[in-house]
Amino acid sequence: MIVLQFIELFVSTLVHLSYGFYIFSTGVASDWIYKTSFEDDKEIIKSSKDLIPIVLVHGIFGFGKGRLGGLSYFAGAEKKDDRVLVPDLGSLTSVYDRARELFYYLKGGRVDYGEEHSKACGHSQFGRVYKQGNYPEWDEDHPIHLVGHSAGAQVVRVLQQMLADKAFEGYENTSENWVLSVTSLSGALNGTTRTYFDGMQPEDGKSLMPVSLLQLCRVGVIVYEWLDIRWLKDYYSFGFDHFSMTWRKVGVGGLIDYLLGNTGPFASGDWILPDLTIQGSIELNSLLRTFPRTYYFSYATKHTTKVIGRVVPSGILRIHPLIFIRVLQMSQYRHPRDVSPPYKGYSDEDWWDNDGALNTISMTHPRLPVEHPSCLVIKDSDCQPLQPGIWYYKIVEGDHILFVVNRERAGVQFDLIYDSIFERCRKHVLRKKESNSVKPSTL
Repeated sequence: MIVLQFIELFVSTLVHLSYGFYIFSTGVASDWIYKTSFEDDKEIIKSSKDLIPIVLVHGIFGFGKGRLGGLSYFAGAEKKDDRVLVPDLGSLTSVYDRARELFYYLKGGRVDYGEEHSKACGHSQFGRVYKQGNYPEWDEDHPIHLVGHSAGAQVVRVLQQMLADKAFEGYENTSENWVLSVTSLSGALNGTTRTYFDGMQPEDGKSLMPVSLLQLCRVGVIVYEWLDIRWLKDYYSFGFDHFSMTWRKVGVGGLIDYLLGNTGPFASGDWILPDLTIQGSIELNSLLRTFPRTYYFSYATKHTTKVIGRVVPSGILRIHPLIFIRVLQMSQYRHPRDVSPPYKGYSDEDWWDNDGALNTISMTHPRLPVEHPSCLVIKDSDCQPLQPGIWYYKIVEGDHILFVVNRERAGVQFDLIYDSIFERCRKHVLRKKESNSVKPSTL
């Protein structure tokens, strides 16, 4: 069994490193060859002031506009509409930190992570400065549409809750109504069992297994941040600048401390993976509400099917090599018998359908610790007119990265999904008066 585990770890590491190198080299090559410029995009945004911005928020290991030589995380979907913003947030930073960064990306100013949070997690209170926000007029009368892929779905939910809680110093007038709609695309709304295969301990959902893919990732990220090679970080950043992990500031002794797990984001738990465990998602969701004047939509992906009573991968040849092993493993997951289940009523079978990164049950709508109002959508016409305060969700056949990075893989499905998202934001989502909102759906 130990030999098999090491073989699996070697194969997983090789596949992830190969794919990461492929994406990075593609971005660098496209930058050198095409010398990508974003001036035309800026002009489009300036000439579309009457449109509500649609903000696309990337997931784990993702990147925004301007990184990787102009390579598009959303595979060019942002070109389908005249006013789409694609922020570059921390790819491995916590959901909390990314939500704070997203606020200042839109509103402008210096990112403030909050004094209490910063002290508890051991990083600087302040981060990147946005001299001019990408939507400085943002308020209740000038709301936005938020679309989050994977972990980005939780980021936008946390941001909306922060707006409702008036959590940004100097902005006492924020409210949940600054957000008109939330769309989750393969969203990590309730966590994933994949985190346990990658190295998170199922006992607590916070600590790492001594030998695992995530341990190798942790070491690689620490060394990358410590070396602080500027041209590399201009192409791709994990987002830990506020931890000041560079050799100039901490020296060799600091590197040893980070590697030993004595300090830094992996020691304090202020990174994305603890937020993606089932336990971490339950803790996070206990603070998040579904609001009565906001429209909610979700696309849950699935690349499994049931054969003779067993859940197995479907369309094997169409599964991306990066996640093929995980589709198989997640479809057979068994929670350790000697470990308490993550919540009352937990059943392994409920979590077997998956897309290689997330479990389908997790992507439909917020379920844990309290189930939010939801409605399964088969045909769009069946749920017209749309009502706020309800999670409308669809089940889509595909793996977790079908609708990002490589447009050709998704084929016609790519256009169908993104066209429906943008059309809904522009034509079917309307702010109703308070008296017409669906108050019972508030959680």
